[in-house]
Amino acid sequence: MSKKTTHKTKAEKQHLDSVAAFGSIVCRNLEPGDTPAEIHHCSSGTGLSVRAGHFHCMPLCLIRHRSGGYCVAIHEGRKSWERNFGIKLELLEEVNAELGLVAI
Repeated sequence: MSKKTTHKTKAEKQHLDSVAAFGSIVCRNLEPGDTPAEIHHCSSGTGLSVRAGHFHCMPLCLIRHRSGGYCVAIHEGRKSWERNFGIKLELLEEVNAELGLVAI
């Protein structure tokens, strides 16, 4: 069985680089400053196993993205994470506005 791969376009790569370079949006909101970020694909409106496109993503620090545990990492409990740090689609809009991007 072959594994399906997806290749990023040049525009997608540039966008992802810009978003990651922005630094974690949650960390910025809690304590202004730059925190290294990973890309979190916001999959609202898609199935659970369907990743959102590369233009529908936001930057999160490692802890708040995947290693912080329940209520801290978004992948450990989105609803509780959003109660603690903000609605992810609102944070996505905030990142896009700060970067001068139009949501796609």
